[in-house]
Amino acid sequence: MKLVSWNVNGIRACVKKGFMDYFNEMNADIFCIQETKLQEGQIELETPGYYQYWNYAIKKGYSGTAVFTKMKPLQVLYGLNEEKAEECEPEGRILTLEYENFFLVNVYTPNSQRDLARLPFRLDWEDRFLAYIKMLDQKKSVIVCGDLNVAHAEIDLKNPKSNRNNSGFTEEERGKMTRLLGEGFTDSFRHFYPETTDKYTWWSYMNKVRERNIGWRIDYFIVSNLLRDSLKGAEIHSHIMGSDHCPVVLILNK
Repeated sequence: MKLVSWNVNGIRACVKKGFMDYFNEMNADIFCIQETKLQEGQIELETPGYYQYWNYAIKKGYSGTAVFTKMKPLQVLYGLNEEKAEECEPEGRILTLEYENFFLVNVYTPNSQRDLARLPFRLDWEDRFLAYIKMLDQKKSVIVCGDLNVAHAEIDLKNPKSNRNNSGFTEEERGKMTRLLGEGFTDSFRHFYPETTDKYTWWSYMNKVRERNIGWRIDYFIVSNLLRDSLKGAEIHSHIMGSDHCPVVLILNK
């Protein structure tokens, strides 16, 4: 089974830059996107053989997630499955699809912002998100994918020293990722490549940054430890353009 995740940084713009070519080439069983930046009815994507599920932000042109899946899910959950979800998660950041043997959680984690103004919100969100996936994990295995907006370790970004305590590399954000992994989850890329360097999924739009591979690895597939034996491969498709992020891929023996 092949799964793909990609922060497209605006699906309408990405479609103009070859999104559908990559989508069709990959022929994934499940294809997740984040930061769709649109509202219902603003785009129609022809994806024969796939069910489409979208979670839109209330704010126009902001955030949003979507999943394209060949397998019809048992149910689809929007947000953190909390009461008054529209108040708790109005930014369209989470889509959960339940299948017979696992939950798929597509997530676009809030950014702490350059001045860390949103760090308190982010840390609270992390606590609620962890509680949510632990609740799911008690029922069946979980696959979490998406832009988690954190480089977990120094190996996950080009310039760790100069970025220490910047958004996406604060001790608090990294600590939340460490805690998540310690609660029975595995970073699939590091499972296969524990020491590999210079593998990134996001690059600033600043001049020649991507050409020089000055990047961050902030897009992940994280799986319940019970799925470790099913892991077959993890890939970063840094050659794919169309966004400031590149797609990441998970292959399972299922």
